[in-house]
Amino acid sequence: VQLVESGGGLVQAGGSLRLSCAASGRTFSSYAMGWFRQAPGKEREFVAAISWSGANTYYADSVKGRFTISRDNAKNTVYLQMNSLKPEDTAVYYCAAGHSGSPLDGFDSWGQGTQVTVSS
Repeated sequence: VQLVESGGGLVQAGGSLRLSCAASGRTFSSYAMGWFRQAPGKEREFVAAISWSGANTYYADSVKGRFTISRDNAKNTVYLQMNSLKPEDTAVYYCAAGHSGSPLDGFDSWGQGTQVTVSS
């Protein structure tokens, strides 16, 4: 599966952004999907994930209550709604897909990333 992220940009602290990840292929609905991020000088970290059906979602503690992951299997797209953004949310955000359907089994396909910058 090929993944293409969009929706990144520059936003002031307290603002919102919605990231999108469009996937190719007819098996999107069977994939678990996730979002990760990597800030300069730091390792890539988990942000959020959603199971193939959308019934189960998972969040890093740092974004819980502010970010929401969702998916539209008819559009082969997963979203990350980011509210109440903080400067520490600044990073390159990556979309990921896991063929097993469960985020607990990991991810094996990655997008190219989209930059999110939050100014103070």
